Amino acid sequence: MQFAWQPDSATIERAQLTRFLKFTGHGDFQTMYRWSIDDVPGFTDAVLRFLRIPFTEPYTQVVDMSRGMEWPRWCVGGRLNIASACLDPHPPDRLAVLWEGEEGNTRSLTYSELTAKVSGFAARLSAFGIGQGDAVGIHLPMVPETVIVLLACAHIGALAVPLFSGYGPGAIETRLRDVNAKVLITFDAFPRRGVGVHGVKCDFVPKFIVIPRNGISDFGSARFADTGAEDPLIAIYTSGTTGRPKGILHTHCGFPIKSAQDMCFGMDVGAGTRICWVTDIGWMMGPWLIYGALLLGATICLYDGAPDYPGPGRMWEFCERHRVEVLGISPTLVRALAVHGTDPVRAHDLSSLRILASTGEPWNPDPWWWLFREVGQSRIPIINYSGGTEISGGILCCNPLLPLKPCSFSAPCPGIAADIMEGELVIRKPWIGMARGFLNDPQRYIETYWSRFPGVWTHGDWVSCDEDGHWYILGRSDDTLKIAGKRVGPAEVESILVAHEDVMEAAVIGVPHNLKGECMVAFCVLRPGVEGSVALASILRDSVGTELGKPLRPEAVHFVAAIPKTRNAKVMRRVIRSAWMGNDPGDITALENPQSVDTIRSARNTT
Repeated sequence: MQFAWQPDSATIERAQLTRFLKFTGHGDFQTMYRWSIDDVPGFTDAVLRFLRIPFTEPYTQVVDMSRGMEWPRWCVGGRLNIASACLDPHPPDRLAVLWEGEEGNTRSLTYSELTAKVSGFAARLSAFGIGQGDAVGIHLPMVPETVIVLLACAHIGALAVPLFSGYGPGAIETRLRDVNAKVLITFDAFPRRGVGVHGVKCDFVPKFIVIPRNGISDFGSARFADTGAEDPLIAIYTSGTTGRPKGILHTHCGFPIKSAQDMCFGMDVGAGTRICWVTDIGWMMGPWLIYGALLLGATICLYDGAPDYPGPGRMWEFCERHRVEVLGISPTLVRALAVHGTDPVRAHDLSSLRILASTGEPWNPDPWWWLFREVGQSRIPIINYSGGTEISGGILCCNPLLPLKPCSFSAPCPGIAADIMEGELVIRKPWIGMARGFLNDPQRYIETYWSRFPGVWTHGDWVSCDEDGHWYILGRSDDTLKIAGKRVGPAEVESILVAHEDVMEAAVIGVPHNLKGECMVAFCVLRPGVEGSVALASILRDSVGTELGKPLRPEAVHFVAAIPKTRNAKVMRRVIRSAWMGNDPGDITALENPQSVDTIRSARNTT
């Protein structure tokens, strides 16, 4: 496959990654990457020094592996409060947070103002009786107070528990019971597509703090807690295949360091860079954006609202108005915006953009090319990024020094010893951002990631790597289809389906078949104004058969209004499969659109 983009000399010269190569004495990316996985302690120490992470007491050992690959201890003996590291080193008058709400209101905070707000809210938490080690639920949209609250928890040494802003009381209570939360911080109301969404109450939690839409007042000040580098910082919940969510535990020297490293080396973020990522605090990319950007002294650009409301150009208008340089956006959102054509893009000056980035799901070629050509004008790279909450960021990531191929990853992240075993994406060496286990369930953590290949992290993605060293994610390995003895990733089939002009989204699952053992069933969301028909279903089935071979033609194609997916656009194929088979889909609280499960069931009932 051809290269779509090559870095020019100016891009290479200005890149933060180029600075790191010079800092470590390496002449090219490949040499540095090999060193980063051959000498994990040396590389990690260099990253901490390059990022100027201000330890109040230096570590005596970068990593202690005495408990094995699964349970390393990092920055041994070091003292670090990550809130202080995010706030103190930067010029006080530099813009830290810039926010715009769906209703058109805007607010901003300099680093000096943010520091005062964080200290004040830390004092407020302390007055509520919240102290070191106590769990704090955070149920907020992406507003400046979300940044303040997250850092205030670190400020006093509390455990932050971010929650998807669309969760209802049941989903919130399940997670807060798991951590024995002492307080829930929620909102009064916020608009979505012009309709007010109101906060929730949870009977389990003894104390509440309600954040008004127009912000919070100052509340005294507090001193930073004296926290160890490996003290718990945040528990981020992800959905499990059973009914119980997993609380991923991270520390002060873990998640934020990996976030900043990836943001710096992959997305080329440095001091003063304006970065926006379309996300939610309940998904890892929310805390990733906050910790990473502030450690680097960048400016977080938050948009809180529907990205296509009141019109399809709202996201591009936001980027123009606030001179966004780095925009993180999911393939699903790109497909939704591309339906409206290029006029909403052309109406806005996007010359400030120099990096487009994406995560959450594999790309299909057509939306990738649309974003590259129509939004980026074929001049700026799409930094494809994939990893997970348990990683604190990426396993694979493009970067400004390497050429790009459509839909691919140009390399593993520095420090990540990525490999392929039996088609599975694995990691062979420890890294500083690795999860410190599941909260209250260490055995489940071992069974989930370390049991397939002992001593090797198995991530659950099926991948391939081409002759040029470019990586491709083909889908979740537990979603892998095996039809007529041939393994095929669902993303490969879905790319063929969405290549049809009438199809906007697609998801493919494997279901039992009396003769074949397993057959393929596809679900397609059609573009507005297009009606599903037997003829269209047949065309789509045949297109897969033509591309992949007749044995891999889907048994059926069903047209649905929506596909179950999470807020960060991950297609929940296990939920689709369970709904189709009439089984309990397990935990669906992470779904952005839970009503889509009924759509799948209805499609089965009408078959």
